[in-house]
Amino acid sequence: MDCDPETLHFLSQCFLHTLSPAPEPRRKAEASLLDASDRPEYGRAVLSLVSQPAVDEQIRIAAAVNFKNHLKVRWAPSASPDESSIVAPLSPIPDAEKELIRAKIVPLMLSSSPKIQSQLSEALAVIGKHDFPKSWPALLPDLVASLRNAAQSSDYASINGILGTANSIFKKFRYQYKSPELFLDLKYCLDIFAAPLLEIFLKTAVLIDNANAGGAPSATLRPLFESQRLCCRTFYSLNFQELPEFFEDHMKEWMLEFKKYLTTSYPALENSDASGLALVDELRAAVCENINLYMEKNEEEFKGYLDGFALAVWTLLTNVSQASHRDQLAVTAIKFLTTVSTSVHHALFEREGVIPQVCQGIVIPNVRLRDEDEELFEMNYVEFIRRDMEGSDLDTRRRIACELLKGIATNYKQQVTQLVSVQIQNLLSSFAANRTVNWKDKDCAIYLVVSLATKKAGGTSVQTDFVDVQSFFINVIVPELQDVNVNEFPMLKAGALKFFTMFRNQIPKQIALQFFPHLVRFLGAESNVVHSYAASCIEKLLLVKEDGGQARYSSADITPILLDLMTNLFNALKFPESEENQYIMKCIMRVLGVANITGGIAIPSIDGLTSILNEICKNPRNPIFNHYLFESVAILVKRGCEKDASLIPAFEAKLFPSIQFILANDVSEFFPYAFQLLAQLVELDRPEIPESYMGIFEILLSPESWRRTSNVPALVRLLQAFLQKTPHKLNGEGRLSQVLGIFNKLLSLPNSYEQGFYVLNTVIENLEYGVIAPYIPHIWTALFTELQRRRPVRLIKSLLIFMSLFLVKHGSAHLVDTMNAVQPNIFQGILVQFWIPNLKHITGVIETKLAAVASTRLICESSSLFDAAAAEHWGKMLDSIVTLLSRPEQDRVEDEPEMPDISENVGYTATFVRLFNAGKKEEDPLKDIKDPKEFLVASLAKLSTLYPGRFPQVISHYLEPANQASLLQLCSTYNCPIV
Repeated sequence: MDCDPETLHFLSQCFLHTLSPAPEPRRKAEASLLDASDRPEYGRAVLSLVSQPAVDEQIRIAAAVNFKNHLKVRWAPSASPDESSIVAPLSPIPDAEKELIRAKIVPLMLSSSPKIQSQLSEALAVIGKHDFPKSWPALLPDLVASLRNAAQSSDYASINGILGTANSIFKKFRYQYKSPELFLDLKYCLDIFAAPLLEIFLKTAVLIDNANAGGAPSATLRPLFESQRLCCRTFYSLNFQELPEFFEDHMKEWMLEFKKYLTTSYPALENSDASGLALVDELRAAVCENINLYMEKNEEEFKGYLDGFALAVWTLLTNVSQASHRDQLAVTAIKFLTTVSTSVHHALFEREGVIPQVCQGIVIPNVRLRDEDEELFEMNYVEFIRRDMEGSDLDTRRRIACELLKGIATNYKQQVTQLVSVQIQNLLSSFAANRTVNWKDKDCAIYLVVSLATKKAGGTSVQTDFVDVQSFFINVIVPELQDVNVNEFPMLKAGALKFFTMFRNQIPKQIALQFFPHLVRFLGAESNVVHSYAASCIEKLLLVKEDGGQARYSSADITPILLDLMTNLFNALKFPESEENQYIMKCIMRVLGVANITGGIAIPSIDGLTSILNEICKNPRNPIFNHYLFESVAILVKRGCEKDASLIPAFEAKLFPSIQFILANDVSEFFPYAFQLLAQLVELDRPEIPESYMGIFEILLSPESWRRTSNVPALVRLLQAFLQKTPHKLNGEGRLSQVLGIFNKLLSLPNSYEQGFYVLNTVIENLEYGVIAPYIPHIWTALFTELQRRRPVRLIKSLLIFMSLFLVKHGSAHLVDTMNAVQPNIFQGILVQFWIPNLKHITGVIETKLAAVASTRLICESSSLFDAAAAEHWGKMLDSIVTLLSRPEQDRVEDEPEMPDISENVGYTATFVRLFNAGKKEEDPLKDIKDPKEFLVASLAKLSTLYPGRFPQVISHYLEPANQASLLQLCSTYNCPIV
């Protein structure tokens, strides 16, 4: 694509129409741009358009946004798109065009308006992520030269553009793992940028001091403060991995300015408007993050500045209001004090009166509910629960204030315990004096107890030293649970339910059971948080285990309330905003997993679940809710239909239309779930599968069904179910050929070959030898071809399991002869190269037993191994069998050299999610053999009587000494001598 006037006019018109409110011209323009983006020089042409000052500003901004997004997907497109994708991979930007873009983007960014500059800065960061520094060595020197030129003229628009770009480029030093390459890049950046960064930081500091002293307007200070904030964020990136020598040498200059920003007021900004105060707070928060970083990683070098900063932060916190727009500053400042409290310099808190002041001046004010908390509770219950119940609130004032107390308690536990206990009692007394007005005091007391609880090692139980749990539950929590009005003071009710949930292990069963009916009542609360917490409490209670591992609550415990419980759970899903409430659905799943499932529960439950399923199929939105929904259906099928076969027709009548809708309307997110449920239904114990299922079987055999890799595990699971239940259906209409074609396809894909073996193993296990015999040469050819192409450990293990299964089902003679029929003497090569050395890698109880028994039968039955020339193979095979059976897995299994491919697991729609409750039952193909160790020595003893004196010599020559001793011990244990 040329950069001539005609092209630029075309692009200009396209970008103009993308801004149109009318959908038709907008879509047409977007399609034209998408088509043009495939052509070489597109990015350069768009960048040329952005550089045209005569073009309307809005068009140039739209072009800059498009340019940035174009670079994100084209600068370094993924080299290995998902195998399931039917879209051609994006063509990368040619190297010549990249060179032109790199040469033009920095000067253009610096000369552009702020909005365009922002977009180009992001685009530059995209390039830098892939090319800097190796493929773009000129970038940093150019930025430094531009920075010094801009500094001479105090051009802070350009200065901040350069600093913003540098900040974006250097962010990688915060999150990448340490490596020689990373430190080389870091050193390169430090050598070039550390000194200019300090120069502009100190220059700007002087300008701020002069402007502040001279009463300059906020407009003068704003770009200066933004510049210092960017310098601080760059400081954080460059210091994150370790303390660089330059920064250690110039620590005093940095720290003096940092402290100044924490202790100096800037009335022109702070009193102008909210944005001015926010700018000051952002700089102070960045300073707090920097000193916290030094406190965590460079404590020894930083200790000389600690007292001054601790006092500065303390003073700052006492003057920070409770307004939500000041939360970031409050949180970062408290984090710094928390880090100090757990360090070797914790003696700062030992001084008289400090801990009480912390509690009164910082903790309690920040733990109290604010109007913003109440608003979040009412308007966005999902976010409230995410912060409050799920522990993602570490960056909120309430949680970080409690973390500060925990930090101080690390070294001053007795003082903190006494102080907090008194505070809790004072808050509860205040509530008792006026329940209506002071309800927030009780909420604060409950929050303190819950948030300061600590987890016991190695479990989910929590403990607290601040209150007696049972006494607090009875006196403080129970009144809220017994309140007949479930809608009054909902935040208090939520706090009480959270306490019950958190301390569920400490509350005795006989006491907790009394309040199960009250929990069921709270499912009817109008507040989304309250009925969510009630559901979560029930769900977590049903998971409680006694010390011996036995579930504390059984089906008998919930039987009296079961009908009301299920009714209220399904009704709770009808509340506004709770139609897809994952906490409710998870509780339904858990209850169905514990309860005694009768027809009176099963039928209404499957009716309710399929009704919800039919609704969400129209627009799947919440993957967690959807997963628990399908788990609930699966456990209902498992525990209902397997117990009472008369329920099967009713379940099929409800589920089949839903599954058909999913498949017919391409609700691809639900395909894996649908196939797993179908497998579960196929496997139900009944004489004959209804003919209606065979239509699904035909769909299953179609290659089209296997195009999406995310469906493969579920399809394999369903195919296995059909093969096990209806093996006789494979004989006609070429179905076995189709099944083996599926195996062949899966075997050839790097992420699916194990699934291919699952199919193959099921065929071998369930079909008679006469049926599969014509296809066996094809199977061996496919396997040998794959072994020539690649040999990952998992593939070899899968091959060993298959050969073992083949042997135990159809005999060693068939195994050896069919392999050698494909290629003469190939069996011996497979035995030496793969079977013997990799037998020890087999894991899993059933798999280990299968491989050990098959290997035993091979050396005791196969005539090819009785030959004197094969004595070495026989001995080494026995050595591997003894290793497999006598040594723990961790001692014999090596880490696999290959890394799992996680690309398929990115994104909800692109991955397979296994239904735990629809899991395939593991079948033991050797039920008649109880002990593979006994089978080994018994078989050897029997064989040795046919060839007396032959095998002891082979054993002494080829078995490792440890394995000789283990074999001797086994022979003694089972009284099976080898003669």
